[in-house]
Amino acid sequence: MSFPLLTATAALPAIGAIVTAAVPAARSRSDGDGPRGSGTAKVVALLFSVATFVLAMTVLVRFEPGGARYQLTESYDWIPAFGVRYELGVDGIGVALIALTALLIPFVILAGWRDADHLENSSRRWRPTQGFFALILMVEAMVILSFEATDVFLFYLFFEAMLIPMYFLIGGFGDRASGTDEAQAATQRSYAAVKFLLYNLAGGLIMLAAVIGLYSVAGTFSLSEIAQARADGTLEMAASTEKWLFLGFFFAFAIKAPLWPLHTWLPNAMGEATAPVAVLITAVVDKVGTFAMLRFCLGLFPEASKWATPVVLVLALVSIIYGALLAVGQRDIKRLVAYASISHFGFIILGIFAMTSQGQSGATLYMVNHGLSTAALMLVAGFLISRRGSRLIADYGGVQKVAPVLAGTFLVGSLATLSLPGLAPFVSEFLVLVGTFTRYPVIGVIATVGIVLGALYTLVLYQRTMTGPVKPSVAKMPDLKVRELAVIGPLIALLLFLGVYPKPLTELVDPAVGHTLSDVQQKDPKPDVEAAK
Repeated sequence: MSFPLLTATAALPAIGAIVTAAVPAARSRSDGDGPRGSGTAKVVALLFSVATFVLAMTVLVRFEPGGARYQLTESYDWIPAFGVRYELGVDGIGVALIALTALLIPFVILAGWRDADHLENSSRRWRPTQGFFALILMVEAMVILSFEATDVFLFYLFFEAMLIPMYFLIGGFGDRASGTDEAQAATQRSYAAVKFLLYNLAGGLIMLAAVIGLYSVAGTFSLSEIAQARADGTLEMAASTEKWLFLGFFFAFAIKAPLWPLHTWLPNAMGEATAPVAVLITAVVDKVGTFAMLRFCLGLFPEASKWATPVVLVLALVSIIYGALLAVGQRDIKRLVAYASISHFGFIILGIFAMTSQGQSGATLYMVNHGLSTAALMLVAGFLISRRGSRLIADYGGVQKVAPVLAGTFLVGSLATLSLPGLAPFVSEFLVLVGTFTRYPVIGVIATVGIVLGALYTLVLYQRTMTGPVKPSVAKMPDLKVRELAVIGPLIALLLFLGVYPKPLTELVDPAVGHTLSDVQQKDPKPDVEAAK
C-alpha cells in the first residue's frame, strides 16, 4: 500500500492540535516575557504547521498537471450500509488551495503569537494559549480535508465541522481594539460568533437535505462513481430534481463564500475577530465555498448550473459593486477589508459561472491571490491596530513618518487589493473580466466599476492612515519587528513573483478547469471576426 499522503497532510495538523492542547498549563513568571508553558504551546503549533506545509509541498511536487483528473487517490470503505466511503483525491484546483492553506497557517500563528497572552492569568484550568493555537490547527486540518474529499458525505462532515473551532476563535479570542468597554466588546464578539455559526449552520442543514436527495437518486456519494454513471447513461436525474439539489448545495456554498445577500455575517466576524483569525476566515475558510461551487455544483449538476447562471452572475455583480461601495464608506479598518473581500468574492463567483476557460482559471487564481493579498493587508492592519489600540481610520495619520516599513508593507498590501498590474491579483482579475466579457459583455463592462471603487477605498485608506501630519497618538509608534517582518515579507515576495510570473499557477489549474468545462459541456466562445472588422 502506498503512503497515504493526502491523509497525512490533513492528519498532521489535527495531531498538532491535540499535542498543542495537551501542553501543560502556563505558570506565571516574573521576567515580563509571558507565562511559562504558553511559549511551548506556540512553538509546538508552529512546528506542526511548518511540517504540514512541507507535506503540502510534497503533494504539489508529486501532482502531475497533465495526468489523471484526481491524483494521489485514497479509497476505503467507511460506512458500507449507507454507501459512505473515505475517498480522497486532488485536482489542480485542490492542490493550489491546499498549498495556500498550508502556507498561510504558519504566518497566522506567528502573527497571533501574543493574541492569547492577556487571557493567561484568568484561570489555571483555562489554557487560552494552548486552546487558541490548537483551534487554528484544527481548522487547518478540516479545510485541507474539504479540499481533498471526493466523497460528498465526507466533504459535508468537514464542511460543517470546521464551524465549531471557528466559532470559539471568534467568540473566545476576539479583537480588543473595538473602542468599547470589555463587557460590550464581549457582547459584540458573542453576537458575531453566533451569527457566523447560525448562518453557516442554516446553509449546512439545507445542504444535508440535498446530500440525502443526491444519494437517493445516484445511490452513491462518490464523485467518481457518479461521473461514471453519468457517462454510461445509467444515472437518471429529472431536470426539476437536479435544480432543487443544485439549489441546496449552492445555498450553503454561497453563505460560506460569501455571496450577496447571504454575506452579512462576514463584516461582524472579521471585525470582532483578531487579525490572524480574520485572515483564517476570509483567506482560508471562505475559499471552501467557492472551491465547492466548482467541484460539486458544476460537477454534479451541470444542467442546473447552466440554468442558474444568469441569476448567479447578477448576484455576483451585485456583490462586486455593493461590497466595494460599502468599503468606500467604512470608518473601521477591519470592516473595510471585510467588505472589500465581499467584492472580491463576487469576482471569483463571476469567473466560475462565466463558463469560460479564462474566467474559471482567473477565478481559481483569484482564490489563491486573494488569500495572499488579504492576508498581507489584514495582518499589517492588525500590527497597526495593536500599536494604537483602535480600529477607526480617523485615529491614524502620518504613520509613514514614524514607521516607514509598516507603512510601506501596508501600501503594497493595499495596492495588491486593488489589483495593481505587477502584483498577483491583477492577473486573476484580468482573466475573470476577459472570460466574462467574451460570453457576457454587458456584465463584464459593469463589473469593471468594481475596479474603480477598489482603487478609491484602498488609496483613501492609505492616505488617511499613513500620510499627512503625524497625530500625537501615533508619534511614538514603533516600526515592524523581526517576527512581524517574517510574517509579511514572504507574502509580499509571493505577490510580486506571481504578479510577474503566474505561469506555475496557470499550468497547475488549467487542466482542472478543462475538466470542469467538460462537465458542463461548455466551450469558449469563438471571436466574432466580422464584428471586430
